[in-house]
Amino acid sequence: AGETGSGDGEDRLTTHLKSEDFFDVENHPESTFVITAVEERGDLAAENSTHLVTGNLTIKGITNVISFPANVTSVDGKWLMNARMDVDRTLWDVRFGSGSFFENLGDNVIDDMITLDVRLVSVVEGTN
Repeated sequence: AGETGSGDGEDRLTTHLKSEDFFDVENHPESTFVITAVEERGDLAAENSTHLVTGNLTIKGITNVISFPANVTSVDGKWLMNARMDVDRTLWDVRFGSGSFFENLGDNVIDDMITLDVRLVSVVEGTN
């Protein structure tokens, strides 16, 4: 049976990403990122970033330390952080279709790098 609409393909993709092949959402329904350091960095202006953010990213119960450039500003008593980063999914045991672990995948190889878009809004201490 073929696809009846773009929603069907999207639904299948979402279901597959939630499966044990990828993020195993049934056993690991939550991923977290805990910020451990935010360092102001003038050398990141070329990347449209103001700070280097470091923290612990936990996916599928596996924690790895990551650092990435981010644009961090304070507006109306709130901290705003925007960042886009690429992380190697295999570090969190998300290996399905990875050419790093499986041979002879041909055109079915899936890139090990995944892009995360981060947008964080937080209240600055001492404000309402």
